[in-house]
Amino acid sequence: MLPAFLHGYLLSLGLILPLGPQNVFIFSQGATQPRLRRALPVVLTASLADTALILTAVLGVSVVVLTLSWVKVALVAIGVCFLAVIGWITWHADVAGEADVKVIAQQWPVRRQIVFALSVSLLNPHAILDTIGVIGTSSIAYQDSAKAAFTLACILNSWVWFFMLAVAGRVIGSMGHVRRWLNRASAIVMWLSAVYLVYNLTRAA
Repeated sequence: MLPAFLHGYLLSLGLILPLGPQNVFIFSQGATQPRLRRALPVVLTASLADTALILTAVLGVSVVVLTLSWVKVALVAIGVCFLAVIGWITWHADVAGEADVKVIAQQWPVRRQIVFALSVSLLNPHAILDTIGVIGTSSIAYQDSAKAAFTLACILNSWVWFFMLAVAGRVIGSMGHVRRWLNRASAIVMWLSAVYLVYNLTRAA
């Protein structure tokens, strides 16, 4: 069981490390929210969404997604639209200083945090295909308790990673003037991700 657990943890860590819309959004929320606990809805939503994707991949339901080409096209189209909107909102979500706690709360209420966290988690074609194609495929090598250990490691990694991202964002975001540039960088990453999705789709067509 230990080899399967280590395999799952390291594999999922390798998939989650690259800078993408999901990571950037969680980090920016940790940085811009006045308190770390106000970023927890984003962390919990992203973690639960990743858990659902991992379980779906390991259970084999994801095979259907890989066999239907129109599903991939639909995911890319929806993902591009959401990334463009999220990028625009993040770009314009400026906070002048520490006194603007009420402004931040109005910009990112809990419901809005959850909706946007779900969108960058479940409407991100690369994250979905990575989970399905890599984690789902790798889990085939294990059975019973070993597969359970592999799956648990992948899920645990997501929860730990997203929480640490929010903490890191909070530490850096406490520098005040850094917040505006974090919003700018976050928006640019999301827009570039949208462009990259379109490029990959047109190249594959």
